[in-house]
Amino acid sequence: MPRLTLLYGDITTARVDALVNAWNRNFIPHWLLIPQGGAGALRRRAGSAPFREVRRAGLLPLGGLVKTGPGRLADVGCILHVAALHATWRSSARAIELSAAAIFRHAADHELDSLAIPLLGSGTGGVDPTDSFRILRDAWRAAPRQ
Repeated sequence: MPRLTLLYGDITTARVDALVNAWNRNFIPHWLLIPQGGAGALRRRAGSAPFREVRRAGLLPLGGLVKTGPGRLADVGCILHVAALHATWRSSARAIELSAAAIFRHAADHELDSLAIPLLGSGTGGVDPTDSFRILRDAWRAAPRQ
């Protein structure tokens, strides 16, 4: 039975088919960035390889998604980087909606059964965590496959 579960903790310790990283639009090269929050924790645990991979995708549209390898994360199948942040490192309801739709569409298309998704845009992006959760929940409910 499909279910959506809210967990607190370190997302980098999840055992999932795909872990989601709230990313920027590749506006600035990854090597000039100091990832913060979830992206910072992910870079420390997974290493820089996934971030080099996502950079090769070039400029991303808002809500764009890039799948990369898991780096050093042994219990993760892949990382889905979504452009949930505007070029100014702020987010919005629209950015989260587009990102969530891309995540669930990709999961359905590639038969990913388990995802670890942070509350997109709720850290440095400035979106209220309750709003981020509501948008993610609504997108999950509307997805073709939960």
